[in-house]
Formats: sequence, structure tokens, C-alpha cells
Amino acid sequence: MALAPRSHGVRITEVAAGELSLTVVATSVWGIVVQAPDADEEAFPLDAPVLVSDFTAAIEAAGVAGTMERSLRAISSNGRSIGVVVRVGEGVGDTPAEIAADRDAKVIAGLQQLLVAEQIVGVRPRVIACPGLDTLAVATALGVVAPQLNGFAYAAAIGETPAELKTYRDGFAVRELMLIDRDFKAIDGAGAEVTSFASAHAVGLRTWIDSEVGYHKSLSNVAVPGVTGLISPRAWDLQNEQTEMGLVNGADVTGLIRRTGYRFWGNRTCAADPRFAFEVAVRTNQILRDTIADGVFPYIDQPLTNQLATDIIESINSMFRREKLAGRIIGAEAFLAPGNTADQLAAGKLLIGYRYTPCAPLESLGIKSEITDDYYADTFALAA
Repeated sequence: MALAPRSHGVRITEVAAGELSLTVVATSVWGIVVQAPDADEEAFPLDAPVLVSDFTAAIEAAGVAGTMERSLRAISSNGRSIGVVVRVGEGVGDTPAEIAADRDAKVIAGLQQLLVAEQIVGVRPRVIACPGLDTLAVATALGVVAPQLNGFAYAAAIGETPAELKTYRDGFAVRELMLIDRDFKAIDGAGAEVTSFASAHAVGLRTWIDSEVGYHKSLSNVAVPGVTGLISPRAWDLQNEQTEMGLVNGADVTGLIRRTGYRFWGNRTCAADPRFAFEVAVRTNQILRDTIADGVFPYIDQPLTNQLATDIIESINSMFRREKLAGRIIGAEAFLAPGNTADQLAAGKLLIGYRYTPCAPLESLGIKSEITDDYYADTFALAA
């Protein structure tokens, strides 16, 4: 018989049990596809995701031609943030149509690089755009890539009249996409006033709002820093929707206005499902979904017991309570969903459901006024 120690005393073993603290996922990482023929090729090689954390160095390496330098300046006007840039080549061909088609193909291929950015540079872009390059073909591709990243995309709305904008908008049915009418003006590195892409400013502002306010606040009616004017402004009136801007918003397109600064004006996505018509509804769905998925990762492959199911549900509900207390959701609840039969549980499958209500933006405020002579009685009563 081999000699072995005999347990005679107390032995304490640590076990991983109980609920976990689910931390809201990072949503303020941006990603853009750009062209820059005179950029530093070592800093920004073609067709490869590049991590940008130092705007000064990135803008210096971007050159002045193409769309990269203006896009980076627009994003940086909102302060420090981290993002991914994919630089693509210019279009080539014998005719303008061939050049445009080749350019679109290269931009769309660049969008595919955003899908692998996390594996290459360590971050996943959540807010994406192709500023100045967002043709119909590119906007369609943005609507495909954004859901795969569980992110949100901004693109130009193509059309001069509100009717043309509506026709263009009606061609999309993607809740992760917002269309923006017209562009801003801004000062470039040489001190000249130039067109500054609204989609780039939207990317920068969205990431700033996510970091400083929260995913529950829409892009609309927040002062946009770093801009000096509007390209072809449209008529707008805060108290009357019977304007050009009212029609633009009626087409589910976001516009640009000037009111104590320059602002985006509009909350709507390209969703076909009315439950996701608001930008914040889409963003809330994305953040909750990713936070839950990432947060319950440690539970995977643990013994499937009643206590494990309870711990998972309570972990999710604890996060919901924090988000509700912070005012980022109206309410939410996780629960054991129907369908957890004995054979499903024995096969290692557990089904948990959750319900939530996002914060809708106050898009339309009605105030009723009434004229009365009642206050004369108060006035003369005081005089007496």
C-alpha cells in the first residue's frame, strides 16, 4: 500500500459561484473608410485597419488630398477617442462610370476590413461611416456591415428635394443606419473654409455622447463643435413643421440646423420595424445585448443547476437595475423563459428571456395655451 497523506483538519477551497457584475460594453469606438492618395503609406497602408488614438499624429500622416484628413478633423473636434481607419485606393477606369464603380468596390472592400479590425488592432468599431464616399452602393454596404458589428452607421442622404430624399430613404430597411441630409462647413489645416462631412461629425459626436452622456441620448439637438456653417441650409422653424426641414424629418432623414450653434435635427433610422424607428432604441438594444452576452461568458460550461440559472438571471437583473437607476432605460427584467424542458436541460441548453423599454426621445412637445380673465380677479384682490 502506497504511502499517502491523510486529511486531518480543515481545507478551504475557493469556488466561483453567485451572481456576476455585468459591465456595460464599450460603444464609443469609431471606424471609417477613407481615401488619402498622399497619406504616409507606412502609417496608413492600403486596405488594412489602423488603430488611431493620437489625432495629431494621424492628421499629420493623412496628407491633404482625399477624405481622410477632413474626416479625422471632424471626429477629433469632439475630443479624444479611439477608432479605426481603413484607407483604400482611388477608383480607376477609362470612363467616369468605371472609375466610380471601381471606387465603390474598393470602399466596400474596406468596410469588410472593419469586420476583422478586432482581431488585428484589438478594438471593434461600433460607430461607422465612409465620409464623402457614401454613394448608394456604399450606403447599402454600410447597412450590411453595421449589423454584423452590432454597431450603427451614418451615411449621406442623396437628393435635393424632400421628395427625392424620401424616395432614397424608402430604398432602405436597416435599423442600424441613419441618413443625413447635406454637410457642414469647417476650417481646414490651411485656414480655408471647406466642406466638412456630416457623417464624420456624426461619428465623432455619437462616440462623445456615448462616453459623456450615454447610449440613451440621440444625436439630435446637441451642439456640434468645430463647424462654421451649413452647405445649402434648409428652412426650419421650431414651432412649425410646415418647412423644408419638417419634410426632411418626415422622410425619416436627419437634417442640419443652426440654433445657438450648429446641430443635427432628427432621430430616425432606416428601420422597417417601428419599434426601432429611433436611433436610441437601436442603440439600447445593441448595448444590452452585447453587455449580457459578454457578461455571462464566465457561466458558460459551468454545471447546469437551478442555482446557476438563478445566478445568471440575477446578474442580468442587477445590471438592468443599475441602468434604470442611471436613467438609461425605462425598465427591464430577465426571467426563465418557457421551453426549458427536461430533455433540453439534460442536453446542456438553458433558455433565458428578457424584456426592456428604451428611453424614447422627446421628439414632439405639445403645449396647450388658454386665454382667461381669471387673473384680473387676483390682481384687483391684491390691490384692494
